[in-house]
Amino acid sequence: MKEITFYLDFVSPYSWLAFEQLPKALEGLSVCVRYRPVLLGALLAQHGNPGPAGIAPKRAWTLRHVRWLGRSLGCGLDVPPQFPFNSLPLLRLALRHSEDGCINRYTAGTVLRHVWLGGHDPLDPARLEALTLALAEQWQPEGDASAHAKALLRANTDAAAAQGVFGVPMFEVRGRLFWGLDGLTLLRAFLDGDAWFDGPAWEDAAQVPSGLASGGSP
Repeated sequence: MKEITFYLDFVSPYSWLAFEQLPKALEGLSVCVRYRPVLLGALLAQHGNPGPAGIAPKRAWTLRHVRWLGRSLGCGLDVPPQFPFNSLPLLRLALRHSEDGCINRYTAGTVLRHVWLGGHDPLDPARLEALTLALAEQWQPEGDASAHAKALLRANTDAAAAQGVFGVPMFEVRGRLFWGLDGLTLLRAFLDGDAWFDGPAWEDAAQVPSGLASGGSP
């Protein structure tokens, strides 16, 4: 059985879309998926990347795109009243129910639907209380659950950064990273044993020099 680690942050609409499309992408394969929450903002910051939401025209395009994708893929997607938003409370709530930094599909899906279906404020206190109750039957740690969740999120994010994770959704299989919703087709090809992955193209991509001069001006 192949093991896939799915890195996600609930603030990412593409994490929701990839979560919904993953079963179809993996249909017919024997796989185990481990859902690992990370703090996207910290991963972006290490590369000086503001992310799509940090560039106004790109933010608007992203929201148009994901709305259309939610409709066309049949899973739905409703943008919250504010985007982006602080996902820390949701990440920590999910990880309160984790023993090793991973969460199960029920927990991941419950939190993602809380954010991306209905168009409501994901941080509304009443809705957060309802979400907490929806997850109440999942595993609970002994001791300080809040400190437990904070430590797991920090460890997850640090380990992801060290491995080269630069965004979400991202999928890791046997040391290879596949990024984004559109990366699912590449992931499936790798899992199916496509011979392209045995050639030089994968490793060579990292060796191509950049032709952009740093700090240049027009």
